[in-house]
Amino acid sequence: MSLKTPVLFLIFNRPTTTQRVFNAIRLAKPARLFVAADGPRSDSSTDAELCKQTRKIIDEVDWPCELLMLFQEKNLGCRKAVSSAINWFFEHVEEGIILEDDCLPDQSFFSYCRELLEYYRHDTRIMQICGLNVLTEWRRFGHSYFFSNYGPIWGWASWRRAWQHYDVDMKLWPEIKREKLYPAFCQNGKETEYRLNLYDEVYSGKIDTWDYQWGFAKMIHHGLSVIPSVNLISNIGFAKDGTHTVADKNNPYATLEKGNMIFPLNHPEYMMRDCLADQRYLNEFMSIIPAESHLKRRLFKRIRGLKSGK
Repeated sequence: MSLKTPVLFLIFNRPTTTQRVFNAIRLAKPARLFVAADGPRSDSSTDAELCKQTRKIIDEVDWPCELLMLFQEKNLGCRKAVSSAINWFFEHVEEGIILEDDCLPDQSFFSYCRELLEYYRHDTRIMQICGLNVLTEWRRFGHSYFFSNYGPIWGWASWRRAWQHYDVDMKLWPEIKREKLYPAFCQNGKETEYRLNLYDEVYSGKIDTWDYQWGFAKMIHHGLSVIPSVNLISNIGFAKDGTHTVADKNNPYATLEKGNMIFPLNHPEYMMRDCLADQRYLNEFMSIIPAESHLKRRLFKRIRGLKSGK
């Protein structure tokens, strides 16, 4: 049985990780598959061939589906390539799943997204469904998921109604900053300082990315993210060719275990963010508190041992 929910697959120049994620998508058999690829970098001697090998993998689609491709001839960079690809995706669909070439999902991730996309389709309080749980497990109330102000983008899903608020240029940031509206979202002074510096750099173009703008859009619209009680995504991109990841096997993101969602889903009876989970995530994983790398690794090692929210 094929997956009715559309899937956007974002690829670039990593055939090895792309193949593994593609194989997971193939098992799900989405009826509509969108594939977007940035072009090779002009200053790279290997990109052209690697991009070619990576795109060739899409020829392996062997199930009945509508296949749409957006392959760039020139390199646009992470900021423009990904944001324009997601724009393109939501021009064609009302809702869907988004996977990058290094985000390997458990098969239950697809059914989890499909069900919650339908469940919260018309609830504008929810803007994102996440597959990643950086705490590995969080079962404080026995529900299948919880609500959060934060939203990892390693394997996620959303709706056109939510993405319409996205602005890659963050044109509202100067006003939000001037009126000091952003501290109300932050849990403490350190997060406030972190977001001020971060959004300044994103707005000025010093950071070539697309995802912080998505977090900003959710913040100014009071949008919540759904986080699964068990982690459903393994990031397999921590190698030297990762765009925004690094070659570090000790990095906790490189060793997060992937679990399996149990069905039927146990939905919360209320819609309130889990403040304790958000605080744990902020303190332990957002890396906003300056620390030496060995101290960070100690924290990360401790987090990997967390098995519940008790």
